[in-house]
Amino acid sequence: MTDDGNLLGRRQEFLNLFNFIFHAGKGTTNYLIIESALFLNITTHIPKKSYFCKKVSYTYYYIAVQTSKTGIDFEKVAKARLHAKAIAEGVQKFADNYTTVAVERTLCRLLGIDGIDNHAVPLPNVVVEHVSEQGILSKGVVFALGNAMVETKLSPQKIAEQIADDKLNIARLPIHSDEEITSVIQPVVHATIERIKGNRQRRENYLKTIGEGSKPYIYVIVATGNIYEDVVQAQAAARQGADIIAVIRTTGQSLLDYVPYGATTEGFGGTFATQENFRIMRKALNEVSEEIGRYVRLCNYCSGLCMPEIAAMGALEGLDVMLNDALYGILFRDINMQRTLVDQYFSRVINGFAGVIINTGEDNYLTTADAFEEAHTVLASDFINEQLALLAGIPEEQMGLGHAFEMDPTLENGFLYELAQAQMTREIFPKAPLKYMPPTKFMTGNIFRGHVQNALFNAISIWTGQGLHLLGMMTEAIHTPFMSDRYLAIENAKYIFSNMKNIGDDVQFKEDGIMQQRAKYVLDKATELLSNVEHEGLFTALEKGLFANVKRSKTGGKGLAGVMEKAEGYMNPFINNYIANHRGGTEEQKDNNLFNNPLRKPFAPLRLKII
Repeated sequence: MTDDGNLLGRRQEFLNLFNFIFHAGKGTTNYLIIESALFLNITTHIPKKSYFCKKVSYTYYYIAVQTSKTGIDFEKVAKARLHAKAIAEGVQKFADNYTTVAVERTLCRLLGIDGIDNHAVPLPNVVVEHVSEQGILSKGVVFALGNAMVETKLSPQKIAEQIADDKLNIARLPIHSDEEITSVIQPVVHATIERIKGNRQRRENYLKTIGEGSKPYIYVIVATGNIYEDVVQAQAAARQGADIIAVIRTTGQSLLDYVPYGATTEGFGGTFATQENFRIMRKALNEVSEEIGRYVRLCNYCSGLCMPEIAAMGALEGLDVMLNDALYGILFRDINMQRTLVDQYFSRVINGFAGVIINTGEDNYLTTADAFEEAHTVLASDFINEQLALLAGIPEEQMGLGHAFEMDPTLENGFLYELAQAQMTREIFPKAPLKYMPPTKFMTGNIFRGHVQNALFNAISIWTGQGLHLLGMMTEAIHTPFMSDRYLAIENAKYIFSNMKNIGDDVQFKEDGIMQQRAKYVLDKATELLSNVEHEGLFTALEKGLFANVKRSKTGGKGLAGVMEKAEGYMNPFINNYIANHRGGTEEQKDNNLFNNPLRKPFAPLRLKII
C-alpha cells in the first residue's frame, strides 16, 4: 500500500483489494492490518458478515477477510466455537482432578513395563491392580514405582516382574522424598520421550525423502484377524494406491479392560490391537513405502476402555493415525462417560506429542440417527472434539474431524445437501485433515448401485478438499472386502480424483440456492445445540441423548469403578513433558490457535499493512 495520498484514495485502494479477495471465492482467509482511522472510514462499505476485526493497538485494527462458497456467517462460526470452548473447559476441569486405571496402566507402559505374567495377564494390569489393592493408586503408579526404584535400585520392568512373582509389595517400602523419586524417574521418562521423538523424526524423514500421496489420502481397511495375512493385504493395497492402511480391531476389543500381548492370528471381524502387531505392520509398511517410493501411513483404534494405553503403544511403534474420539465410547460402546472423558485427554496428549493424526467418529452418529435431520449434531460434535483436542495440545493439522456421506440415496437433491455440508465443514475447519466417511447405512448388497454411491462420495471429497478419504466398498453389507474389491474401490477413487481435480476451484455455489441454504441451516442448528449443551454441561447433555439419539447415565456404563480422584502429590511427568506446562502450543501458537482465539481464521496467504 502507498504511504501517501488522502484518506479517500486509500479507502478506495483498500476496497479494491478487499473486493478482489472476497470475490476470489475459494473459501480461504486473508489477513490485513489497517490503520484505525481508515478502518472506521470503510466499515460501512464492506459486507459485515465477510470479515472479523480486532483492535490490536490504538493505531491499528486486524482484519480477517473470509470468503465462503456456502455463504455461512463466520460470526456464527465464532459463536459456535466459543460455546464449544466453554463445554471443553468444563470437561477439562473435571478431567484434571481424576485418573483412571487405564491412565495408570499407560504410565506403566511409558515407563517401559511390558510383557505378561504366568497367567497371561499383562504386567501393566498386574502392577496397577497391585497398587490399587494397597490403597495408594490415587497418588499415581509413577509415585509408587518411583519410590520402589529408589529403595530397590531396580528398573520399572524388574519391579513389575517381582510384583507378578509375589516377591515385592511396594506399599510396604519406606517412603522417599518427591525429589528422590523424580530423580530416578526422569531418565526413564526422557528415554521414552526420545523414542517417540525418534519415531516422529522417522516419519518426517520419509515424507521429505520419498514423499506421500496427494490429498485426499486414499484410506483403506484390512481386517483378516491374522496380522500376517493383514500384512499381505496391506502391502497389496499400498501397491494399488492406498495412502493409509487401517487395521480394524477384532469385534469387542474396545470393551476389554486390558490390551492383549504379542502377535495374534485369530480375530473376529478384525485383528487384535497389540504392540507387537503394531510393530509388525509398521515394519511391513516401511518396506512397501520404500519399494513404491511413497510413504504409507498406519492407522489403528484407541477408543474403548484402553484408549490411552493403545495411544501410547502406537506412539512407541510409530503409528501415524489413530481413531480417537472423545464421545464414541460413551455413545456406541456404553463406556462410562467419566471414564472416557478422563481417558481421552491423556490419549490425545500422547497422540499430539507423537505427531499422530487423530480421527473422530461423528460418522457413527448417522448410523443411529437420520443423516439429513441430524447433520447438525455431527458439526456440533466436531466443534467439541476440536476444542478438547486443543486442550490436549493437538494442533489443527492433526485433527481428522469426522463427517460422512450417509443420506438416503433416494432423497431428492441429496447430493447437493451432501456437497453443501462437506464444503461447509471444510470452510469451518480449513486446516484440519478432515476424515470423510463413505456410505454404509444404505448399502444394500446391490454392488452396481453401491459402486455409483461410492463414486458420488468420491466426487464430493475431491470437490471440497477433504483430507482422509475412507474408501467405500461395493460389497459393503455383504462380506469383508476381497483384495479385488479394494482394487476396484481404489481405481474408482483415483479416476475421479484425477478427472475432477480442480473442480472446486472453478465451480461456485448459487447465491442463496439449495446448497447455501442447507449450509446456513446446519450451522444455525449446530450453534443452537452447542448453546444448549453449554447451558446443560456435556455430562447432562449426554444423559439427555442430545447426540446420536443415544442416552447414557453419568454413573452407568462400563468402567466407572476404574475412575478415582487424584490425591495430593499425584505424579504424571509425561503430561508436563508432552505439553510443556501449557495447552495449545508456544506463546506464538497460543495467540494463533482456535482455542485461545476462536475468532482467528486459519490460512494467511496475504498479510499487508495499510499506512
